[in-house]
Amino acid sequence: MSYKIVVDSCGELTEEMKKSGIYETASLGIDVEDYHIVDDETFDQGKFLKIVAESTECPKSSCPSPERYMEAYCCEAERVYAVTLSAELSGSYNSAVLGKNLYHEEHGEKDIYVFNSRSASVGETLIALKIAECEEKGMNFQDTIEAVESYIEGQNTYFVLETLDTLRKNGRLTGLKAIVATALNIKPVMGATPQGTICQLGQARGIKKALVKMVESVISDVKDSGGKILAISHCNCRERAEQVKNLLLEKAAFKDVLILDTAGISSMYASDGGVIVVV
Repeated sequence: MSYKIVVDSCGELTEEMKKSGIYETASLGIDVEDYHIVDDETFDQGKFLKIVAESTECPKSSCPSPERYMEAYCCEAERVYAVTLSAELSGSYNSAVLGKNLYHEEHGEKDIYVFNSRSASVGETLIALKIAECEEKGMNFQDTIEAVESYIEGQNTYFVLETLDTLRKNGRLTGLKAIVATALNIKPVMGATPQGTICQLGQARGIKKALVKMVESVISDVKDSGGKILAISHCNCRERAEQVKNLLLEKAAFKDVLILDTAGISSMYASDGGVIVVV
């Protein structure tokens, strides 16, 4: 294989992606009290959600080390791309860049590029698929980088969660105005800024109305939907994700639709019942 794509474990991979031999996951870690969980193929979402529900402590994440990224870059592929969750939300991007520098110091020159997704979860999935699409078209390394960076510029991320506690307690909501008390059952509709920070797009009373408002935001923002993949990830709420898909398909046509379960890091932040949409 002349190219390889490394995706940190905040990005979910489809079964087809896992079997292709093109993609490799760089796992983050999660700590909840005395539990250390590696976000890899052994991750058990049900068990994890139970541990979190029973714990008085907020789960915390740790990004892959530069050495782990360097190890992923050590391969026969001539061109290696890495995709990380937003540099504004995690140290994974900086770690991947440091791993690239370490590789060059120890092994010499090689075409390696690290993409800051400015997103998370299925946002990373779509970026990884875009890289593969460019490579399969025969585009050279630099042209692929430019095409994918342009794609990232046009990508939008939206999410509605049952609770924002984990994001808040881990400092991922800095700069946001105070969120209305959850006692009123107000559910904020959240999104990502062009820089990759989290912003509030709106709010509604109750999860169902919030999901409808999120769908309205997606439809308002999307351009040329027929040429895009609609990606939805969910934490333990497949039926809710299907409802969002159906609401969106009533209003727009998409090239394809992906619905994936959140992996470890996305489950940690989305919490039980969270839905993420990227297009």
